[in-house]
Amino acid sequence: MIDEVIAHAEEQMEKSLANLDHEFVSIRTGRASAAVLERIQISYYGTPTPITQVAGVKSPEAHLLVIEPWDKSILRDIEKAILGSDLGITPSNDGSILRLPFPPPTEERRRELVKQCRQLAEESKVAVRNIRRDANSRLEKLIKEEDVSKDEVHRGEEQIQKITDKHIVKIDEALKRKEAEVMEV
Repeated sequence: MIDEVIAHAEEQMEKSLANLDHEFVSIRTGRASAAVLERIQISYYGTPTPITQVAGVKSPEAHLLVIEPWDKSILRDIEKAILGSDLGITPSNDGSILRLPFPPPTEERRRELVKQCRQLAEESKVAVRNIRRDANSRLEKLIKEEDVSKDEVHRGEEQIQKITDKHIVKIDEALKRKEAEVMEV
């Protein structure tokens, strides 16, 4: 029972870490990345669809994305969706493809992005701590059900704390990497 609680807590913490990595990918660093388009959706035959599912997205240069829709009739819709998003980039439309130039962010913008990264990391840490709290309360319930001794539960809590500490360190490392990437000129 204790092992199940620990395994479940670790699995949830790994998911939280994976979610943070996914969030970090979508933060624009000045380099062109197709990941920034994942959240932008267009209405494709009445269904909200991510741009990456209706077009080929290439990055021929470090600061340029080229979007080539498979159905040319949606080119205008893709352009409108990008303009309406929070990307802050104006696409250039040549009738068959869209070009998204990614200018290097200003110093002020980079600092804002770092703040955003820190906020995401802090939210991840809170999620990991909440998972720890839930796991510990599940262990406490095991004592009340008298399935296990207090010593076994205490050892389980220590293991959960070690797992929590390990994941907090991983979050801090991911934040440092992302901050360095964002602040790179």
